[in-house]
Amino acid sequence: MSVIVVSGTGTEIGKTVVTSAIAAAALAAGRSVAVLKPAQTGVGPDEPGDAAEAVRLAGPGVTALELARYPEPLAPDTAARRSGLATLAPSRIAEAAAELAGSHELVLVEGAGGLLVRFDEEGHTLADTARLLAAPVLVVAPAGLGTLNSTALTAEALTARGLRGLGVVVGSWPDSPDLASRCNLADLPKVSGLPLLGAVPQGAGALAPPAFREAAPGWLAPPLDGTWSAESFLTAWPS
Repeated sequence: MSVIVVSGTGTEIGKTVVTSAIAAAALAAGRSVAVLKPAQTGVGPDEPGDAAEAVRLAGPGVTALELARYPEPLAPDTAARRSGLATLAPSRIAEAAAELAGSHELVLVEGAGGLLVRFDEEGHTLADTARLLAAPVLVVAPAGLGTLNSTALTAEALTARGLRGLGVVVGSWPDSPDLASRCNLADLPKVSGLPLLGAVPQGAGALAPPAFREAAPGWLAPPLDGTWSAESFLTAWPS
């Protein structure tokens, strides 16, 4: 079973675009791909969510599944409570991911916000789902100032729970990175103990889908079916 749990150090840092890029690169490599979004918040009943965005960007070959949707842009537990809808248990998420893995070579489980955002009244989080699946966690992090602390905290939370971190991908690499962003390229692996596995350009989600699919493998390292090299990227953006 090949499942990757995609988490972030926070919200609005490019997690969905990174998930889409991984899906596109895997499809280009000839693999079958599913994207599971357990809890979609802040989206109306008829609006496309993150799973649909992954299909739009990566291609119709992606199987998309959403388990729950809550109208307010809040943590899933809070959004469920306020809307009167049922919460999600990690066992249900894990079961859905395992079922998808039975017919797909890669399943990407995209969380909501950070690793420890609550999904239900008992305080279960995406980390509990990763534990049930025995799946590695990919951490999506922002490029700039403050990312070292939040990425290190996420890595510590993974270690404390006996979970394996797969690596770090910068979710939105700016066209003209400042000094902090350039320094963070070398420092992120040091503070997290995780390899740098890619950098997705800022604004990549606004590309036309064919252009996105063509470019995606160049944003990701070989463990994610890409051709991106951390060494070459650091040379291109010296601190």
